[in-house]
Amino acid sequence: MKILITGSNGFVGKNLAANLSLCAGWDLLLFDLPQTVEDLQSLVAQTDFVFHLAGVNRPRNPDEFQSGNIGLTGILLNMLEGENRKIPLVLSSSTQAELDNPYGISKKQAEELVFDYGRKTGAPIYVYRFPNVFGKWCKPNYNSVVATFCHNAANNIPLRIDDPGKEMILLYIDDIVDEFLEILNDKISPCYGSFVRNPQTSKVTLGELADTIASFARSRRTLTLDYNMNNRLAKQLYATFLSYAVQDDLAVAADMKCDERGFFAELIRSPFFGQVSVSRTKPGVTRGNHWHNTKVEKFVVIEGEAIISLRRIDSDEVVEYHVSGNDIRIVDIPPGCTHNIKNTGSTDVLTIFWSNEIFDPKKPDTQINEV
Repeated sequence: MKILITGSNGFVGKNLAANLSLCAGWDLLLFDLPQTVEDLQSLVAQTDFVFHLAGVNRPRNPDEFQSGNIGLTGILLNMLEGENRKIPLVLSSSTQAELDNPYGISKKQAEELVFDYGRKTGAPIYVYRFPNVFGKWCKPNYNSVVATFCHNAANNIPLRIDDPGKEMILLYIDDIVDEFLEILNDKISPCYGSFVRNPQTSKVTLGELADTIASFARSRRTLTLDYNMNNRLAKQLYATFLSYAVQDDLAVAADMKCDERGFFAELIRSPFFGQVSVSRTKPGVTRGNHWHNTKVEKFVVIEGEAIISLRRIDSDEVVEYHVSGNDIRIVDIPPGCTHNIKNTGSTDVLTIFWSNEIFDPKKPDTQINEV
């Protein structure tokens, strides 16, 4: 199938094209500026399906709403009708079409043209009124507050908030792409005279949005993620924020606690999943010899050879686990068991540690006790 995407260099178009290019059996026909109407005619003659994503929302001259939204849509639909084939079309419109402003009026008129095309030709049509769409590759300081906040936070620019209590409805770009893939796989019915229901959206106030994105920027320095990544919106916003991070500033130096034994460094922590750390231990060195009341841990040796020893504090029985980077094992450390790890090889031991809670120096829950 040959699929035409108008506005292929735009935010939605770029994401859609990138994902469709991974699918076998679909050939992409891409249209965007500075291509001409003649180029569009050539592409329409080849296409089997159209995603009409091109449009104007921030023109220098308001007249461009007429040419970019209504005019181009009319030209495209006339070309499709001239093919005498029932070529399906998806239109990306906006909730702004409900408003009485030049942009909204132009989007509504473009919708009506598409509905007329569907009635006249019987071609399947899918008309979406998208709210605030966000995700990677969206242009900041243009028409997306999420993109602007993410860009500014990643570049240490203050986030401007005029009305913290203003509620926004957000729609993630990957959900749109997934929706479009469902259409191509015949899993969504055409709308003809009505709008297709949007994929799952999220509500958030402007103040909540700013606080969330600012916390992501801080987390790169503090290593602490304050939000539960099982929360759908938090996960989407974090991915979006990181896509705006400065490319030559993605590496953050770890705070390495070094001594004669080697080093220890925290990697990431969160109140929702605990803490992950790493250590390097020199040959013959033993770390640990302590136990916890509530804290539980996992030890994973990924380089070198070591023995992990455990003993219940109410018992004399010692259990040993011989571990190696050549045969990776994940060793659980229960509460109430004093434990240590000893480098038994001739090279350094590199160990990843996970604990179910963030270390609190005021309440360390660590009792010294030889194994």
